[in-house]
Amino acid sequence: MEKITSTIRLRMSAHDAHYGGNLVDGARMLGLFGDVATELLIKCDGDEGLFKAYDSVEFMAPVHAGDYIEAYGEITQIGNSSRKMVFEARKVITPRPDINDSACDVLEEPEIVCKASGTCVVLKDRQRNK
Repeated sequence: MEKITSTIRLRMSAHDAHYGGNLVDGARMLGLFGDVATELLIKCDGDEGLFKAYDSVEFMAPVHAGDYIEAYGEITQIGNSSRKMVFEARKVITPRPDINDSACDVLEEPEIVCKASGTCVVLKDRQRNK
């Protein structure tokens, strides 16, 4: 099977911050994984498909407003209509308010903030890329 991957990167805004200390809700990472899954299904099948279930979700580090998050996904197994996937969200840039209000650092090593795996489905009659 040819490796099918997708990566999106975006900055968490003040609007994304849901808790004290500008903390971003973990569900925001799952939303990013949903967008990545949609792109993976389009690449694989030419259809957006449906997200059936997460098998596992692990929140590993906090995300704050101003952080740049890179969400990555890969299809690991293709069934008749199911597509198994793994996801990883990494913090790649973080603000430095201790320096000034516009300072940021590019992290030497991205920090993994969330990992997940799940299954998506594309109905047989909607699969166009086979």
